[in-house]
Amino acid sequence: MKAGNDIQHAAALLKNGKVVAIPTETVYGLAANAFNAEAVITIFEIKNRPKFNPLIVHVASWQMVEKITASIDPLLKQIAEKFWPGPLTILFPKSDAIHPIITAGSAYVAVRMPNHPLTIQLLKELDFPLAAPSANLFGKISPTTTAHVLEQLGDQIDYVLDGGECSVGVESTIIKMNMYEKVEILRPGGVSAEEIAEITGYLPKTVSGSDSPEAPGMLNSHYAPKIPLVIGNIEELVNRYANKKIAVLAFYQKIDHPSVIKYYQLSPKKELHQAAHNLFSLMHEAENSGVDLIIAELLPEEGIGRAINDRLKRASF
Repeated sequence: MKAGNDIQHAAALLKNGKVVAIPTETVYGLAANAFNAEAVITIFEIKNRPKFNPLIVHVASWQMVEKITASIDPLLKQIAEKFWPGPLTILFPKSDAIHPIITAGSAYVAVRMPNHPLTIQLLKELDFPLAAPSANLFGKISPTTTAHVLEQLGDQIDYVLDGGECSVGVESTIIKMNMYEKVEILRPGGVSAEEIAEITGYLPKTVSGSDSPEAPGMLNSHYAPKIPLVIGNIEELVNRYANKKIAVLAFYQKIDHPSVIKYYQLSPKKELHQAAHNLFSLMHEAENSGVDLIIAELLPEEGIGRAINDRLKRASF
């Protein structure tokens, strides 16, 4: 059986150095023992992920955070206590317990406490944290269901811990403290800049993408479907590419055009959290719909809309 909700089976596989797909509230992760370098290397091999792209380490307790970090900034701890467990990842100076392959040689480790009941229970069964990037092939659309995981990785992994559909639908926000002792966002995600600002007293700056990333999800090209995706004004783009079979990925509005074969609304109610929840699932549907091109529009640049726009921009490269 490739998928199920047997936590003990998943724990046994992980203790034996195997790789298991796990549910989180953001997306499904491809997990291995973060203290087992060979198991972690297997993650990179299965995903075809470059080793210069660091991984997030998932924990269920502050005791484990203290074991894998060298120091904890008080403001970052205050932010973590507000949003953990939840869709927030924080970069801390790493301890010697973390192998450099996890951090891509960086002195910082990305740490998250996920908010999914099965994965929290799984982590409590283990005496080690889990290194876990998204459970997909490198650069492709992130998985928010077990079916998405099996479609891309089914013949390469031993088990998928099936936790149903991910509730948030986009990856975690990643933050760190910069040299000016200000919190900055390395990747927008499930916790908004506005929410963080309620604690910091200022709106954190978002760092632009990079081909030498400090954290996961910062590469300029990422989250891409297997057919081209372009972003902009939907009506203009549909007319420009009228000779192609088109799938439209819109926030809420509808468009009638003979070239539009498939039409997807991220949120008919114009609700950003619903749009985030639906984003990757509808991108999966669109890339498998038999069209030549996906046309998408950007959403309001506020709250979790920033994370949605970030994913669309990286997918469109």
